[in-house]
Amino acid sequence: MPFLRALPLLIAVMTSALGVPTPVAAQPAPSTSASVAVPGFWDPKRRPERPDLSRFSVLRFITEVDYPPFNYAGPDGNPVGFNVDLARAICEEMRIACTVQMRRFDTLLDSLAENRGDAAIASIAVNEETRKRADFSEPYYRPAARFVARKEAAIPVVKPELLEGKKIAVVAGTAHEQYLRALFTEADIRPLPSAAEAREALRKGEVDLVFGDGFALAFWLNGTEASDCCAFAGGPFTESRYFGEGIGIAVRRGNETLRQALNWALFRLWEKGRFTDLWLRHFPINPY
Repeated sequence: MPFLRALPLLIAVMTSALGVPTPVAAQPAPSTSASVAVPGFWDPKRRPERPDLSRFSVLRFITEVDYPPFNYAGPDGNPVGFNVDLARAICEEMRIACTVQMRRFDTLLDSLAENRGDAAIASIAVNEETRKRADFSEPYYRPAARFVARKEAAIPVVKPELLEGKKIAVVAGTAHEQYLRALFTEADIRPLPSAAEAREALRKGEVDLVFGDGFALAFWLNGTEASDCCAFAGGPFTESRYFGEGIGIAVRRGNETLRQALNWALFRLWEKGRFTDLWLRHFPINPY
């Protein structure tokens, strides 16, 4: 997916190399379950002021068509998913009407620039390229890379020295492959053309682990294709140089009023626990 892969601060890289995952959140999550940790990027000491919302009568959200569980078409053809539910919760918090329309991912930022939508909520990574085309809210989650192993060969702690000689499937040409080659230099890295092929190689026992996007892997582990074969190994890797600065809601360049309003609404949803409720509903297996 474009924009969703970005490029570790040296300290962060060395931290993960020693087997200690970089913290996912700026602040501890307000709540967790036994299987899901909820990210929280909001500092309660930096409470944003409530903006003037009188100019808003309706907020036109746009999202993409096929990126489950974040956004996709439901059985009736209407948009559903975590991003969609979050958009509607934002509108409820702001007490304004809300519409959510689906568009191709590669058209979203152009649609904002052409005033065919007010805000794009579609797991768009905040990076140098996207900042040239839109302004963004504060991040509401961050991409995380994860290892997955077969359950009978569980690896509770992931360190480079513990994976020496281990066969690791990864999608060729990705930031995940770059990360493995930089940090896990003694592993037997097996680049494959697609994420589906990497996961299938693990399911069949052809490799010892797969390394990739934690959200996609969580979705796979929770589905039928995995056949309950596997589980996450070790903790998340979130180094911004490799895996991105974070995911924000995009608005038209210069629309500071809406950007600040979104920041306020996101903070309020997190503070009230509604963000946590949405997260736990959509991510029964912990991507982090």
